[in-house]
Amino acid sequence: MTSPTRNPARNSRISGFHKKSPAERLAIVADFAGLDAASAARLSDTGNLDLGLADRLVENVVGSMNIPLGIATNMKIDGEDLLIPMATEESSVVAAVCNAARQCYDAGGFTSSMSGTLMIAQIQAVEVADPHAARLRILGRRDEIKAVCDGCDPVLLSFGGGFRDVEVRVLDSQGGPMLVTHLIVDTRDAMGANAVNSMAERLAPHIAEWTGGRVYLRILSNLADRRLARAHAVWPLDQIGGEAVRDGIVSAYHFAAADPYRAATHNKGIMNGVSAVVLATGNDTRAVEAGAHAYAARSGQYGSLTRFEVTADGQLSGSIELPMAVGLIGGATKAHPTAQACLAILGVTSAERLARVIAAVGLAQNFSALKALATTGIQKGHMALHAQNIAMMAGAVGDEIDRVAAILVERGTVRQDVAQAVLGDLRGTGG
Repeated sequence: MTSPTRNPARNSRISGFHKKSPAERLAIVADFAGLDAASAARLSDTGNLDLGLADRLVENVVGSMNIPLGIATNMKIDGEDLLIPMATEESSVVAAVCNAARQCYDAGGFTSSMSGTLMIAQIQAVEVADPHAARLRILGRRDEIKAVCDGCDPVLLSFGGGFRDVEVRVLDSQGGPMLVTHLIVDTRDAMGANAVNSMAERLAPHIAEWTGGRVYLRILSNLADRRLARAHAVWPLDQIGGEAVRDGIVSAYHFAAADPYRAATHNKGIMNGVSAVVLATGNDTRAVEAGAHAYAARSGQYGSLTRFEVTADGQLSGSIELPMAVGLIGGATKAHPTAQACLAILGVTSAERLARVIAAVGLAQNFSALKALATTGIQKGHMALHAQNIAMMAGAVGDEIDRVAAILVERGTVRQDVAQAVLGDLRGTGG
């Protein structure tokens, strides 16, 4: 692609931009940014996502960005063999899950469980004269609250969901005491944001009346700690390389549990796997990530989402627990054709089952990362795959990609400038 020639008179104040068609918007953007015809054509190629559907999913659409979709093999969860679709651009993520699953497959694979499908909506009231007494007034209105909430979504009720409980907290803040009401709602196979937000909006005027205060925020919490997904697996010593490897993995976990600096990268690795499945199934990666990281800090110090320990007979035991607010209905999960295909590959029939599968993938991802750190280091396996990306960035095509990547790995230097030199030598144009 040639360097863009920007329009010197460009102006981002574009009246009626949202009313234009995607093609019209793309033409404006191409002129603004000086995009060549090839770049504009790539943006307009939305693959298997219909442009009209894309235009309804988000605002001001000009195209789509395709993310590689890989399949993790070897996964056995609760006795069932599954293929796991994972949407990610990062090298080694899919391979890591495959390898971790293979090493515990004969020991039974992963077992999983779920705490439930409850979500929380929060209603914030301020300027309450007697917050502790007001708290009791709200709790005494439980039946009225239930009627208001359940009246918002008869369809959810027909599937067995709806209001379950109310909790009220007096929260000290920099602006003085706040009265925060939590609506506990079973959202079943929906992620539930729209349902619980509607309930909070509908109930807010009642909270203001009962407390004498002013209501501001009324929205869900992404710290879905009533919707915890859990997974566990045992890796036999003869599959992972013996006691030294086991002890190195446990020590790496201890490091993450004790140090937020290590825990941040430790949990990022977990989310490499988690977010890839969340994205592949059309769910909200940002909501899941926010909930997971908030849960990791629930003790007051940010720590590990996983735990690794030694079983009575000396094997490696790993477990994970994290909020998992995902659904099978609504939004991109229901509308996006690739998300629907991925759900069909998984064969899941409930949001609970999907959440449990995702938790197992997160545990598998973490095991592979810790094993690499405890043995050869993270770079060896990662760089073997990353070298291919560097080779492509250097301009390699076809068979050149593997040839350049192999030389980079052999030299132990995976850099674009080195890749360009290697490519020049292969083509006979090197200096």
